[in-house]
Amino acid sequence: LYVLKNGCTWRDLPADYPKWSTVYYYWMSWSKAPTPDKPALLTQVLKKLSLIEIKARAVSPNFVLILDAQSIKNTATAENKGYDGGKKISGIKRHLAVDINGFPQAIHITRANIADRDGAIALVTLNLEQFKLVRTMMVDSGYTGQNFANEISSLTSAKVIVVKRNELHQFSVIPQRWLIERSFSWLGNYHRLWRNCERKLNTSLMMVSLAFIRLLLKRY
Repeated sequence: LYVLKNGCTWRDLPADYPKWSTVYYYWMSWSKAPTPDKPALLTQVLKKLSLIEIKARAVSPNFVLILDAQSIKNTATAENKGYDGGKKISGIKRHLAVDINGFPQAIHITRANIADRDGAIALVTLNLEQFKLVRTMMVDSGYTGQNFANEISSLTSAKVIVVKRNELHQFSVIPQRWLIERSFSWLGNYHRLWRNCERKLNTSLMMVSLAFIRLLLKRY
C-alpha cells in the first residue's frame, strides 16, 4: 500500500518496514495465480468484496453496471504497450465495470491498441460470475454496434444501453453513466497509478485491484 500510494520503487521502502525484498516477495505471492484454474489472492479478495455490493443490489429488478476504458501512458520500465490512436497515448488500457456506487465488479488490463469493445468482451468473459445478476450495462459511444450488444447478450442477460453526450437530455438515468469517471479519478489518488509503471499487464491489474480493495475495505 505504501508503494501504491506514494509511487516509490520497492527498494525505496522506508527503513521501518521489513526488508524491501521480503515485502516484494509477498506482493508477488499474492499477485500470481497459484494454478491456471485459481485466480490470484488479490483477485479473490476483490471479487469477494464486490459480491457484497452485488448481493446488496440484487434486490433491484434493474441491476446496472457501467463500463468504460481508460488509456494510460507507460513509463520507461513497462514492457507491454500499444498505441491508442484516438487518445494518442502509447501504453495500456484499463477496462472497468462498476456499479452505481462506483465500485468495481470487474477489471481487465490490455495494451492501449485493443479496441474498447474487444476489451469489454474479454472483461465479461473472464468475470462471468460478476455479471449473472446484471440487467443493464451502460456504455458510451465507443461501444456502439449491434455485434457488441449481441455478444454481451450471448454471455449475460444484460441489455446494452449506449449513452451519447449529445443525448443527455433524453434520459433521466443517464447521469449514472458518468459515475465511472469518478472511479477512474479515485485511481488518480495513487501515485503509482498516474502512469503504468509495471512491466507486466498482470502486475498492472493487481495494482489497480489493490487500490479498489483499499477503497472497499474503508467502506466496510
